[in-house]
Amino acid sequence: MVDKMISVEVAYALPHKQKIVSLTVPEGTTALGAVTLSRIADHFPELDPGSSAMGIFGKSVPKPDERVLGAGERVEIYRALIADPKEVRKQRAAKAKAAKSEEDEGKD
Repeated sequence: MVDKMISVEVAYALPHKQKIVSLTVPEGTTALGAVTLSRIADHFPELDPGSSAMGIFGKSVPKPDERVLGAGERVEIYRALIADPKEVRKQRAAKAKAAKSEEDEGKD
C-alpha cells in the first residue's frame, strides 16, 4: 500500500535571511516532522527545531510534535522575542507622555 503524499511548506526567517522549503510528505506528518524532513536547520545552524515555537499560517501551534498537517499548510518556525511587545509599548507611551509634558511646560 502506498502512503498518500501531501505538499506542505516550512518557513523560517531572520532579519537578513529567509527560507521557505516546499516539500511532499506522507499524509499524517506532524508540524515538527515536516520541519525535520525539510532540513531547514541545515541553512540556519542556530536553529533548534525541537525547542522552537511553531505556527501554521500565523496561528501558534502549542504541540508541533502532535499537530498533523493538511495539504497546502505552511509551518512557520518562530524566533524567540528579544523584548516583550507589551513592555515596549508601555515604555513608548511613557516616553511620549513625558515629551508632551515637557512641550506643555515650554508653552508657559
